[in-house]
Amino acid sequence: MWVVKIGGSLNRDPLLPQWLELLAQLGGGRVTLVCGGGGFADEVRRSQAHWRFGDLSAHNMAVLAMTQSAYMAHGLQPALQLARDKSEIREVLRGGQAALWLPYEWLREHGGADTGWDTSSDSIALDLARQLNAERLVVVKSCAVDPCASFAELGEAGVLDRRFAGIAAGANFPVDLIHRAELARMRSLLIGDGRLDA
Repeated sequence: MWVVKIGGSLNRDPLLPQWLELLAQLGGGRVTLVCGGGGFADEVRRSQAHWRFGDLSAHNMAVLAMTQSAYMAHGLQPALQLARDKSEIREVLRGGQAALWLPYEWLREHGGADTGWDTSSDSIALDLARQLNAERLVVVKSCAVDPCASFAELGEAGVLDRRFAGIAAGANFPVDLIHRAELARMRSLLIGDGRLDA
């Protein structure tokens, strides 16, 4: 089973419907899609900067921003099946469809290390992949990604969040970053031999 995280920056991208169609068509039975918060999360940042409320509220609002993106993705591609938790994800995959995760499990009642802006939807997707014992995590980005850079360096550059590298160090599966324009590359990955260098 694979987890595919689509960055929220694709929420207004003309390629988004193509990504969703690709995952619905070729991801049945093995792909769980995680959506970033995009503009919905940007509004959370603006609101927090304006009103100065705490990170716990902002965290929960940002998780709900990811949920809004997921509902939008489902509206664009209803073949993706909504799943609220790990058991529903497994049920969808057993049924031969691709799962679209609603991250309600990440809502928090108390603050902690994972409720600040150092933890983004990228780390949340990585955490989900670990909990599901995924075979692979693919993170789709709009920005250019230096293939020689470490996750820590990408965190410093703002491509990934700052907690990603630490979480990834304990992962027992490959983590691949690919560009939004590489639809053909992702298609090859899904139907091919699992290599991203095709």
